[in-house]
Amino acid sequence: MSGKFHWKMFGALIAALIHSIALSQNVRIANVIELSGPGASAGVQWRDAAELAKDEINKSGGILGRQVELMHFDTQTNPGVSRSQMLKALEEKPYVVLGTIYSGSTKVNMELTRQAEVPQIVGAQGADLTQVGNPYLFRANLGQQFGIPKVVTYLKDTIKARSVSVVWVNDDFGKGGRKEFVAAAAAQGLKVGADVSTDANQIDFTAAVLAAKNAGSDAVFVYLHEEESARFLIAARKLGLETPMVGETTLLSQKVIDLAGSAVNGVRGFIPLTADAPVPAVKKFRTDFEKRFNYTPAHAGMQGYLAMYVIKAVAEANGNLDSKAFAKRLHGMTISAEKYPGVLMDTRWDENGDVDRQTFMAEVVNGKQVISQTILPAWQKK
Repeated sequence: MSGKFHWKMFGALIAALIHSIALSQNVRIANVIELSGPGASAGVQWRDAAELAKDEINKSGGILGRQVELMHFDTQTNPGVSRSQMLKALEEKPYVVLGTIYSGSTKVNMELTRQAEVPQIVGAQGADLTQVGNPYLFRANLGQQFGIPKVVTYLKDTIKARSVSVVWVNDDFGKGGRKEFVAAAAAQGLKVGADVSTDANQIDFTAAVLAAKNAGSDAVFVYLHEEESARFLIAARKLGLETPMVGETTLLSQKVIDLAGSAVNGVRGFIPLTADAPVPAVKKFRTDFEKRFNYTPAHAGMQGYLAMYVIKAVAEANGNLDSKAFAKRLHGMTISAEKYPGVLMDTRWDENGDVDRQTFMAEVVNGKQVISQTILPAWQKK
């Protein structure tokens, strides 16, 4: 009896060893993302799209001949939780970390990846994130310091606005966006009218709408999270705010379109990433995503998807899976969408980890984003 037990234990140990070796041969990627709480709509999209990319990459042979293992950690859209989840993720010895999307969470967890010398690709837009000299932090989306000045240019040159009221959410995302908007407006001679602070998860926007309406500005810049954006637009229509409303990314997102209904029609804004872009690789991604998940992806989903292909491109450029070499390579690197369609569009990272690619101006017409202008990045302009 004892002999049989000994061989069973030995067999179990061998099986565990084989499993451990198999895992060690995988390319391990940690996805630390907002899967619950206020940021869940964005985080779930990011996760789903990253899973789609993982399966595509594995089906095509993986990365450097190894299969990709994607591990998910829920931040609950809470900065403190994001830090503890990042610690758990780093214990798994990932090659690269994906996430987070919220700037407040990224601020408190990015020092951990820096200390661990593990690259981190984030969706957070806070301008200050890439200005502290962290060599391991990279964006999947444009930072506020690049996107918001384009909004101001549009307001000035296309809307012909001379004064703009600002409605913003009082968190790291909103504070950073407001700061960049005020600075860009001053630089381009736009006057800021009402300056309206709102709370994250705010339900009633009556006071905010009336403040913007009574200011008599030529336009309103709306910089809120998705659910709050929808609530603001519904309140604006009910209270007769007819002033042009312009935003950046979240205001025109599919989530806002779904929640706000007809109240979103006529809203305009700058969109760094959109599934409605007239780009073949984007169209294919959208088709594949909708077929698998039965909903339309937005900018967060596109970021999660392309980030996986960035990992593949950098690893293959280096010919190894060294995390330090990854960070060194991506600074100043351009990834071609012709060679790696999964990055969706030709994309370049600067020495700070900020990203640049072609972007778009759009308007919501009959519940759909309509692209009105394509903006080439500086390095593609002749």
